[in-house]
Amino acid sequence: MSSASLKPMPRPGILDIAAYVPGKEHAPGVARVFKLSSNETPLGPSPKALDAFKQSAGHLEIYPDGQAKLLREAIADVHGLNAANIICGNGSDELLGLLCHVYLGPGDEGIITEHGFLVYKIQIMACGATPVVAKENDCRVDVDAILAAVTDKTKIVFIANPGNPTGTYVPASEIRRLHAALPPHVILVLDGAYAEYVRRNDYEAGIELVSTSRNVVMTRTFSKAYGLAALRIGWAYGPAEIIDALNRIRGPFNLNAPAISAGAAAMRDQDFIRQAVDHNTHWIERLSEAFTQLGLKVTPSVANFVLIHFPDTDGKRAADADDFLTSRGYVLRAVRSYGFDNALRMSVGSEEANLGVIDALTTFMGRS
Repeated sequence: MSSASLKPMPRPGILDIAAYVPGKEHAPGVARVFKLSSNETPLGPSPKALDAFKQSAGHLEIYPDGQAKLLREAIADVHGLNAANIICGNGSDELLGLLCHVYLGPGDEGIITEHGFLVYKIQIMACGATPVVAKENDCRVDVDAILAAVTDKTKIVFIANPGNPTGTYVPASEIRRLHAALPPHVILVLDGAYAEYVRRNDYEAGIELVSTSRNVVMTRTFSKAYGLAALRIGWAYGPAEIIDALNRIRGPFNLNAPAISAGAAAMRDQDFIRQAVDHNTHWIERLSEAFTQLGLKVTPSVANFVLIHFPDTDGKRAADADDFLTSRGYVLRAVRSYGFDNALRMSVGSEEANLGVIDALTTFMGRS
């Protein structure tokens, strides 16, 4: 008997997956910490969402609505969609995984972009399929590179729009060009986790394309602009056939009742979302300008974070900056796993946090 038969073993390929590592939260020895590593909103959730959460918490003995009807109807009303074409999940991560489990298997390929969200690769590999990486061009998704990577094994294409950790976006015209050139059996997944923050006339999150196609799915989240990251709420809008297939394998109660109630209330409080977006728009511009004036390169961002590139100089690299900032209580995200060995990603925080990072990097760069 071989040693391998003496214990349970994962199927081939599982142990080849690098586990997802979230942004760090702590700064040892520092009394006050500003966590700017996970793209959380500094404004928190809508007060209406908090009230709905508290009311729902009084009935924890009752199973949640397995169809999340209250939440799907709120999303449909606000966005002008058919609720039947919406599926909700335990974060958009769950929905990305469901798409892979339904449409990918051994021998299939899923295309991701060079600096795309790490969960895409994890879920593709978890299904026994092969991730194929399309190069980006100066931190921007390259439609031609994606099309060049398509083979007869391709079943799905993932695009984060805007991208994470780059913060760049693909114009609607390019998304439509990509879709038009894809084989009709290939699913184009448009991950709009940061869509609420984008203020560009040539940007579309994907609603229009989904509505007129049979092979496009848009995913969204409540973890960013809506401030409900702790509740893990995501949703997808797609063709009826795809949504039906996903519903067949999702957990019967994949969203808890307080999440459904809070999510619905948050979705209907669009005035609060506008405040969060206004705060972000102001600080994205101010942070980008401040860091550029320090001699740092900043990738232009339409999301709620900035990617800061550091000089390739002893003592001034990203790792040095990370240590310096952490020692002062400012926790940013190292992005080596995304292909950026010498950059940090900073989430837009409160005014106090943002000014603090500007001051700290001014000192770090020797400009004070």
